This record gives sequence, C-alpha cells and structure tokens, in this order.
Amino acid sequence: MKNLWPLLCISPWVHAAATVDSCTSAAIATPVVPGALITNLTADVVNNYSISITGESNNWPAQNITVWLPLTGWNGIFLGVGGGGFLAGSPSSLAPAVQRGYAAVSTDAGHRSNSTSNATSWALVSNGNVNQYLLLDFGSRSVHDMTVLGKAVTTSFYGSAPNYSYWQGCSTGGRQGMMEAQRYPDDYDGIVAGAPAIQWNDLQAAQQWPFTVMINEGYAPPQCEFDAVNAAAIAACDGLDGLEDGIIAAPGLCDFNPASLVGKTYTCDSDGSQRQFSNKTATVVEKIWQGPVTANGSNAWYGILPGTNFSSLAPTETFANGTTIPQPFAISDNWYRNFLFKDPNYNTSNITYGQFPALTHQSHQEYDSVIGTADPDLSAYKARGGKILTWQGLADYLIMPNGTMHYYDQVAALDPMVTDFYRVFFAPGVGHCGGGFGYVPVDILTALRRWVENGTAPGVLAAATSFAVNGTIRTQNLCPYPSVSKYIGSGDPAQAASFTCESSF
Repeated sequence: MKNLWPLLCISPWVHAAATVDSCTSAAIATPVVPGALITNLTADVVNNYSISITGESNNWPAQNITVWLPLTGWNGIFLGVGGGGFLAGSPSSLAPAVQRGYAAVSTDAGHRSNSTSNATSWALVSNGNVNQYLLLDFGSRSVHDMTVLGKAVTTSFYGSAPNYSYWQGCSTGGRQGMMEAQRYPDDYDGIVAGAPAIQWNDLQAAQQWPFTVMINEGYAPPQCEFDAVNAAAIAACDGLDGLEDGIIAAPGLCDFNPASLVGKTYTCDSDGSQRQFSNKTATVVEKIWQGPVTANGSNAWYGILPGTNFSSLAPTETFANGTTIPQPFAISDNWYRNFLFKDPNYNTSNITYGQFPALTHQSHQEYDSVIGTADPDLSAYKARGGKILTWQGLADYLIMPNGTMHYYDQVAALDPMVTDFYRVFFAPGVGHCGGGFGYVPVDILTALRRWVENGTAPGVLAAATSFAVNGTIRTQNLCPYPSVSKYIGSGDPAQAASFTCESSF
C-alpha cells in the first residue's frame, strides 16, 4: 500500500528570464513535481529586484516558490538559497545571486509568516495539535520540492539543464543544506552550509538553557555585567594562540573561571557606574558556558564559548529602578511553547532544572525524524560526488561551534576519508553568520565551485575582517578543522601570510 500525501499546492513566481518575450507563464512549461499540484505559475520581468509576495493561509502545506532567472549572462548554474530562524527562505535573498549570473530559487515552505523568530502563526492546528504537514515542510520536504521545481523551470526557460547545482545558506539555511545532503543527496552537486542549525533538538535545548538558568538561579545579570565578564575572559585567553589581537582564537584552551571575578569591581559601560561581581553572576555564567545537563548533572549539549556575546541567548532587561529580569531567546522559546507544550501561551519561566532533561528527551522523541538533521551517514552524498563546505564563527552567539565539531567528528568516525568531500572551517572572533572582529570567508561559494568543477579542494579559505581595524582590513586564512591558524611569530599580524595551519597552537 502506498501512503498518499495531501497535494502540495505550489505557486512559483518566475522573474527575469532569457528574453522578455519568453518571460511569460505561457512560454514556460508547467513543472512536474512528484506528489504536488502546480496551482498557479506567473512570470514577470523585474529590473529592480523589487518584489511583493502574498498568499492566503490555509491548513494544507501550500508552498510559494520563487525563481529568479537573469535575462542575460546566465552562468549555467542553479543555486538554492536558504532561510533563517523559522523562515525557510526569502525572495530578497535572491538578488545577489542573480546579480552574479545564477538562476536562483527560494521557498516559504507554505508558511504565511515573515517572522524569523515566531512560528505561532503556523505551528499548531489547534492547542495540543501540531501542524505536522507544515513542520515537515519546514524540516525537509519544501527544499526538495523547491529544487525539483526550480530546476524544471530553469531548464524549460533556457532550453538546457543547469551544468551544476549548488546550495548556499547559513543557520537555518545551513541546516537545510545538510538535510539535503542527508535525505536528498541527488539534489545538489555542492553545498555551502554555514553555521548549520543541525542536531535541532539538542540545539533548541541549548538555546533555551540560559533563560532557564537565570530563572532557576533567581538572578539575571545586567548586560553590562555580562560584557565585563567577556572582557575579562578575552583578557585572560587572548594570547593562547600566540597573538594578542582582542580575539579568543583558542577557546578550547581557555580555562577562565568566572568565580575568579567575585568581589572585584567593574565599570558598567551603559552608565559608567562602578559595580561588583557577585557569586550569583559567576554561577549563571558558568552554567551558561557549560550548557544543558542531564538528569544526573552531566553535560547534555554545549554552551556558547567564552568571549561570545551573551545578549542573544541570555538577553536581560534592566529597569529604571535597577531591577533586571531575564528574557528568553525567541526562537527556542517558540519551539518550547508551540511544539513541546503545544500551547503558544505557555509560560516557559515555569520550567525547572528538574523538568529540563525530560523536555529535551521529548523533543528528540517527537521530532528527530522530522527536523533533527543529525544523521552522520553522508555516504550517499559522497557517492554521487557531492562536496560540502561548512564555516562558522567561534564567537557564534546562537549556534554552538562545539555542536558543529561534534557532528563533523561523527561523520569522520564513519568515514576516515571525510575530507575528500566534506570540510569545516572555523573563524575566530566571528559571530553568527558574520559580524564581530574576526575573519569572514571572502567567497566560499567560489571555493566550493572550484572543488566541484575542477577538483581543487580548498586547503584554506581566504577570509578578512568585515571592517577596518585601526584603519586596516585584516586578512587571515581559515584552516580546515581540526587544524588551526597559528601566527608564525613574525610578520604583519594583519596579513594572512603571517599565519600557517598547524595541528595545534
């Protein structure tokens, strides 16, 4: 017996094609997507990349898929573009790709919401009942359907199939790329999976953990106190890589203990006042860095690394009277309320340390098969000749770098020749998908293309600071994990030539 899925209603908007005359819905053959019904196809020539997408909400997983095709200068490449948070994708992210000559595609996964942090509009059919179809679309199916449809439209329009197909995304987009490699290995020749939100159910627990810590400890440090802790950690661990540059490049070697600050004074950068570190501050910071724990107190997952900004996963609000209260991280809090408690109004400040492990277990039980994205067996993707490049900032304040290392180590344990098709690069001092004082890859998609199309595997990734530091854009090559970029001890530390890849610092 064959299981029958409800019909997927997919409405693609196709923008800017090979000729103006052929950019019509009549000129484009209706794509065939297994298990889906194409309800509407419209085509428009767009010269300024300005677009408005609308769609009516319903209880079926109806997707809107947007394909942008350059009128001239198509490079023969098909590019899938990912989303962020609870957004599966966004048409606005297609403009840079089309400008570089790519035929690009994005999907909304059937969600009529423009919120990256709030899934309430689509998560539940009713209180207690998760919308499993839309969750499945967000987890995996929508990107595959989008890819099948996008390739068909591209082939129909240009009269020939793309020479190569690539995926590029970060955070949710990185998770989507890894899900493609795990479940739909034939979709893409190469995948850029930046800071991937994989191992979803462990990640959600880790992102919710700082709020639970502050609630259960009965203390929320003001942000200036968190900042002062980070400043002290950087001062203590900056030089572990052999170069003092205001960045912790060796967080794994950093054994800074926040308890060493207790009783010392610091200057609050928000008002210039002199304050004193407390025992409660040290306890909160230590537990946040540790990450969530099991029922017996052992580590269940990872925390953010020392030197990483606290304000995203451990936001607090300080009132005029000096009172400071904790705030939850919106994405994980939405996950807990909508998908675990299945009640969008549930008060997550009620969660105790004792309840936390059971909730994590529940998340795994109910959703690993839908959105876990934790399967380390990439043999099918390797067999089809696919290549994967992942990069992530070591100061990522949303997704734990150690989680990405953990996944890569699992893949390597199954396949000792993992570097033949999968390489991971970590960027010291860089935040989530960019930002910070560290080094961001200059053009990782081009590096991936060289690997796929020419067989030139990237030994390093060229990277540079996002802005001038003391008037200079600093450069440094990112080294493939587990190697590290080490200062050679001489030469201009602002130049990549002064660093070399080594097994350790």
